[in-house]
This record gives sequence, structure tokens and C-alpha cells, in this order.
Amino acid sequence: MANDSIGLIELTSIASGFLVCDTMLKAADVSIVLSRSICSGKYMVMVRGDVAAVQAAVSAGESGARFSVIDSFVIPNLHEAVFPAISGATKVETLDALGIVESFSVASLIEGADAAVKAANVTLIEIRLAMAMGGKAFVTMTGNVAAVQSGVDAAAQVVGQKGMLVNKVVIPHPRPELLNEVI
Repeated sequence: MANDSIGLIELTSIASGFLVCDTMLKAADVSIVLSRSICSGKYMVMVRGDVAAVQAAVSAGESGARFSVIDSFVIPNLHEAVFPAISGATKVETLDALGIVESFSVASLIEGADAAVKAANVTLIEIRLAMAMGGKAFVTMTGNVAAVQSGVDAAAQVVGQKGMLVNKVVIPHPRPELLNEVI
């Protein structure tokens, strides 16, 4: 099984989250990446597998969840930099430019982060997912100013298309102390 595809469903209900997770696992040969409650009483289920399996799982999960789906996605070929950023494992020594994109949903933010790193020569520093942030999510990235601007714009476009963009910022020459805030 090729594990380069992921799918996610973000829900308004914790109870629906358990049901959706079970439905997704029964619908296709996928594995759970994350299945947990997140801030403001939401729940998210992320699965990984080959494209067809992930598509089938997300489709089945959405059908079973009905009214409680906030957002969802399937990313067929996830960029390899996304998972380390979600786990906070990406380490950077210096910040050239710093880009931040903030979203109202976890799903749109992950899609945006994937778009950013595919569109520009940026390093994803962290993807923070809805804990202690009222259900919002954000991504931080670094690189040269032009690359960070391109990455932020690509992410903001994806997030904005879903109506979930809170804000986007590019800081051309951040103070070195700011590195302590983003790692």
C-alpha cells in the first residue's frame, strides 16, 4: 500500500468523530494518523493510504457524518515536509523570512501548508492544529523573502477558497528572538 495520500474530516461533534473514524476504517484499507478531539468541542480524523482507499474512506465518513462535517480533504500526493511540521519535528537554526498563515479549520490549513511547500522553496517549521487556539490552526514557514511570500500566498489561496482564512503575514527580517517563539 502506497501511503502518500491522506484524508481528513473535521467535525463539530465528538460523538460523530468516533462514528466517522469507525466508518472510514471499515470503508477502505487505510490507517489512522490522528483521531482526537480538538478545541472548541470539535473532532478530527486523519487517515493515510493509497489514493483510492483514502478517497473511499473520506467519502464514506462524510456520508455517515451528515450535518456535523466542518471541512474535509483528500491530498493525493502529500509533500514529505508536512508530517514533520505537524509533529513539530522540523528544526531551523535561523529565520531568513517568516511566514504565517492562520485558518479557522484544521483541514484547510493542512491543505494550505501542502500547497505552500509545493509552490515555493520554503521550510515548514510547524503546523499547529487547534489545541488551545479555539479550534483554529496555523502554519509557520521560513526561507528567503520571495519564497516565503509565494508560499504564504499559495497557502492563503487554498485556505481562502474555503472561506477559512483568518490572516496571513510575512515578516521579511524577523528579530532572532522570534525563533524561540516559533520552535
